[in-house]
Amino acid sequence: MSKRWLIDWDCMDRIRDTFKRLRRARRSALIPFIMGGDPDCATTAALLIALQEAGADLIEVGIPFSDPLADGPVIQASTARALARGATPERVLRAIASVRHRLSIPVLCLSYWNPIVQFHAKGAAPTPELFLKRAAASGVSGLIVPDLPVEEGAALRVLAARQGIDTVFLAAPTSPPERLRAIARASEGFIYYVSVAGTTGVRHTLPEALAHGVRQLRLLTTKPICVGFGISTPGQAAAVAKMADGVIIGSALIRAIQSARGGRAAQVHRARSFIKQLRQVL
Repeated sequence: MSKRWLIDWDCMDRIRDTFKRLRRARRSALIPFIMGGDPDCATTAALLIALQEAGADLIEVGIPFSDPLADGPVIQASTARALARGATPERVLRAIASVRHRLSIPVLCLSYWNPIVQFHAKGAAPTPELFLKRAAASGVSGLIVPDLPVEEGAALRVLAARQGIDTVFLAAPTSPPERLRAIARASEGFIYYVSVAGTTGVRHTLPEALAHGVRQLRLLTTKPICVGFGISTPGQAAAVAKMADGVIIGSALIRAIQSARGGRAAQVHRARSFIKQLRQVL
């Protein structure tokens, strides 16, 4: 096996260790999401460092895909920009790998199933295992697959675990109790609780039933619960932090980055400032 495919076993427990540390500090995790390759992979690498410096506890990096079913218009547009500029799963993973030794916090990839199953290396047929090996070699600690139901995710969990990667599953407000139990058992690292029955996107208010939904899930598990979809402001982030172990910010951050004028430096600066504001309330 080539050296570039070797697993970094130090990445295996980064997610669990992070939440243990945060629980001791009685603080919720701040988890920004960026789209890999938007506006380019060099900026993705720079953003990873900037977000860590601004106070992120974990970072999600999206793998661009042409049919992002769970995403609203902001992330859809980010995906389209990345693909138009030549982003691929391999190039995004390479961007993560380029700064892995400067990162002390866990990086997770969020990818739809198709890019994973179609991932290929020169001279090898596409398989999910190839993606997982490459992700592990890049320093990725966790994987989120929005369109992979927990009922169909057992094989991926096994393959990911072999590479030291946690598989994180999504729970929704519409998930019945039995399905929530299955998600709670299967999810590793943390459970991603979707705040709304819909797509990602900036929202002016949080759903009234959010706290109840998190409490119901809390009754079924001791694993960390992180809330995403629609959290847009410091006030909303602070409210979610009171009920959950982590706050995931995606569309609002991407919109802030895209609004910056002046090239890569301005975009990185805007991202850093945005996350610093959120860090102050968590």
